Amino acid sequence: MPRLALRFSTQTLLLQLGVVLLVVLLSGTVHAWLVYGRIGTEAENQALTLARTVASDPVLRSQVEAISIEPGTPPATVLAAGPIQAAAEAARSRTGALFVVVTDETGLRLAHPERVRLGERVSTDPSDALSGKEVTTRNTGTLGPSAGAKVPVFAPGSAATVVGEVSVGYSMESLGQSLAEDIFPIALTAAGSLVAGVLASFLLRRRLQRLTLGLEPEEISTLVHDQVAVLQGVDDGVIGISADGRITVFNAAARRLLGMPEASGTPGSPAAAGPARSGTDLAGTDWERAAVPAQLKALTQPSAHDAEAVEIVAGGRVLVANARKALHRKEDLGWVVMLRDRTELQQLTRQLDAVGTMSAALRAQRHEFANQLHTIAGFMSIGQHGQAKDYLARISATGPLKFPVQQAELLQDPYLQAFVGAKSVEAHERGVALRIGPETLVREHVTEPQDVTTVLGNLIDNAVNAAVAGSSTQRWVELELLDEAGPDGGTLHIVAADSGDGLGGVEPERVFVEGFTTAEPAEGGIDRAGGQGLGLALVRQLARRRGGDVRVLDPGSTGGPGAVFMATMPGVTGTPDDAALAEPFSQAEPPAADRNEGHQ
Repeated sequence: MPRLALRFSTQTLLLQLGVVLLVVLLSGTVHAWLVYGRIGTEAENQALTLARTVASDPVLRSQVEAISIEPGTPPATVLAAGPIQAAAEAARSRTGALFVVVTDETGLRLAHPERVRLGERVSTDPSDALSGKEVTTRNTGTLGPSAGAKVPVFAPGSAATVVGEVSVGYSMESLGQSLAEDIFPIALTAAGSLVAGVLASFLLRRRLQRLTLGLEPEEISTLVHDQVAVLQGVDDGVIGISADGRITVFNAAARRLLGMPEASGTPGSPAAAGPARSGTDLAGTDWERAAVPAQLKALTQPSAHDAEAVEIVAGGRVLVANARKALHRKEDLGWVVMLRDRTELQQLTRQLDAVGTMSAALRAQRHEFANQLHTIAGFMSIGQHGQAKDYLARISATGPLKFPVQQAELLQDPYLQAFVGAKSVEAHERGVALRIGPETLVREHVTEPQDVTTVLGNLIDNAVNAAVAGSSTQRWVELELLDEAGPDGGTLHIVAADSGDGLGGVEPERVFVEGFTTAEPAEGGIDRAGGQGLGLALVRQLARRRGGDVRVLDPGSTGGPGAVFMATMPGVTGTPDDAALAEPFSQAEPPAADRNEGHQ
């Protein structure tokens, strides 16, 4: 039959009880031994005092000297009736001593409680007292074990001539009776200590169970290993906040997604803090004072809805964050915040969106393109070669397709022609004219189409939205693009202006704050495109990551013209031989956010 294994808390309780019981027993035993020794010492001192008193009696000293001078020792009958026996018995009866024995200079008894032993030699060694020394003793004589004292009896008028000794003893049984009188408080103290120890052990057991949530050490060890394996093995960021607002978990994925530096050699590093605080120096700090986005902190407020998701921008990434309450047997353990990276998904969405936009523009112009081919074929068939040549010249000025872009011929880069042309179709459908500014000059070709798509597309969309919402009847958006050669790739400068009503008194820097938007929020939380209030914050982070910037040149005014934004993007243009030109949508760049997100 397998042996029943006790729970760790039960083992701890039994061990504590055993230790408490052992300590109480040892303490009680030592206390009793000390009391017994103290009582024995008091008995020895009392015996010594009595022996001195008896030995200093002048009558007894004279009688002992007289017997010592005479040859031999008087018979027992004579001694029993003599004054020495009377004085000794009187002292013994008066003090309750076990015996008061008087001897001559040879150690023969002159007084003894048992008269039959008079004239006999004492059972214990009298040499110390007969040599003039006072001693205390604990020995066993003819009357049983005793604690006593022996003192010399000096001759009258002399302090050097020893004529006998006085031996006084108190029974050890009487000492035991005295100890029995003191044993009750000793036992009461021991019992109180035992009860206090048992109560403390039970309270400690309950606290241990509460702190470990009823888990055994083996289970806790397994959980710690599983926690480290899971938290450090997943790509999602995990942040744990205790019920008292302290960060307990902050895994490496969360630090990476939030753009925080690696923790190395800090008090919160794995080497210093162990598995429970693995990977960050934020563990153990206050959640409200931690260096994390404010939107994350808002998720754990009492008014926040459990599992409510928000989008934030951190480290050039778009993250979806939600928080859930952590409960264990109805006990509030705090919050768990989850971070998921949506940047890669949005990168694909952006690429498909750009392709879809241009595909829609191509379909919209298909009939016009077919008509142009038929027109050229007609001119050629009737021999009107000059008119066909003129017609081709007009087409070449605006490209093979006639996008609704004013001064489109200023854009020489095919990628910019296609992308801006596709955006112009969308703007045209909303009643906004998209035009290229006269100062536009792009001599090189775009080598980083994804980053250019993010920034340029967001600026165009924001400008179109502002033009549509503006009070001016003339709705337009004007772009000016200028490239600047550099040793590590050209810098592209983009200026976007619109006919809207400007920022409406809003501080220019505020439009770049994450979450700020003038657009109406989508119903049901996060919309399909990813929410509002992220676009300009993202494009500024993207531009600054490349060493550039996005800023407001002119906040605009009510009634138009609207705000003017300028983006500077280093290293995005180059020679036509660059590999990026061949496949503008296949660049393996770090993920960037969707160009349609968060229009201001």
